[in-house]
Amino acid sequence: MALILNIETATTICSVALAKDGELLALKEINNGYTHSENLTVFIQEVFSQAKLKLSDVDSVAVSKGPGSYTGLRIGVSTAKGFCFALDKPLIGIETLKSMVLGILNSNFKFQISNLPLVYCPMLDARRMEVYCSIYDSEGNEIRKTAAEIIDENSFSALLSKNQVIFFGDGAEKCKTKLANNKNAVFIDNIFPSAKNMITLSEKAFNEKQFEDLAYFEPYYLKDFVEGKKKK
Repeated sequence: MALILNIETATTICSVALAKDGELLALKEINNGYTHSENLTVFIQEVFSQAKLKLSDVDSVAVSKGPGSYTGLRIGVSTAKGFCFALDKPLIGIETLKSMVLGILNSNFKFQISNLPLVYCPMLDARRMEVYCSIYDSEGNEIRKTAAEIIDENSFSALLSKNQVIFFGDGAEKCKTKLANNKNAVFIDNIFPSAKNMITLSEKAFNEKQFEDLAYFEPYYLKDFVEGKKKK
């Protein structure tokens, strides 16, 4: 039973949700590129204003911990840690891909088009033909750890031979041209990370006291940061 501020900045989505006892009170989000540094603290102020609550009322701050954009994750985590230090509140880290799966499970999408087992593959763009992805069963249990994978015509061949696989997230677009001819591959568009899908996970973590070490917690970058070259 807690008031939790949920922050999602792993991708181009800047999303903030305030929840009490696992129920959404207020949500503010935008998909406008990497504008998190400009929008995040404003969105946080707005959700507390909508809920008629103060930041000091919060019991914990939850943040999406990756994988995802290096810059986006850095902004979200540093903001969450700053609030936790200032308010002396615990920090909760939520796996980005797992919260995406929870969003799918809580939606009204109907996927079953065969008698094969149903599995979910959330994907985030990782430049060129590479994605960050993991595999979850129909109950939302992780059955393959998060990894960076280069997509080609043979990707997920073993998995697709025995399962109906639901691909979604901004990285799934890369798979369409490579895997679209496989009848067991299903693609769902316009599914993005959202702070509202963190709520159930953060409430559970709070009740079980699954908190991060505030001093040492770092986002799950998965790959080293590579700085882009400046255009002349």
